[in-house]
Amino acid sequence: MRKEYDFSAARKNPYAAQLKKQITIRLDEESINYFKSISEDVGMPYQSLINLYLRDCAATHRKLDLSWK
Repeated sequence: MRKEYDFSAARKNPYAAQLKKQITIRLDEESINYFKSISEDVGMPYQSLINLYLRDCAATHRKLDLSWK
């Protein structure tokens, strides 16, 4: 490993903006606590778990069965 590195010619990752997008979403406390408890068991941030779950729902085209009574 070098003592010093020259980053003067470095450039930003052009794909970084496409990786994640920050949004605001309102979730009930029970849902947040559920994902937080799972995150402690598996050792990863709860936001990442929510993202994985939503990605899985989108990949499998899972839809809610909403019927109003």
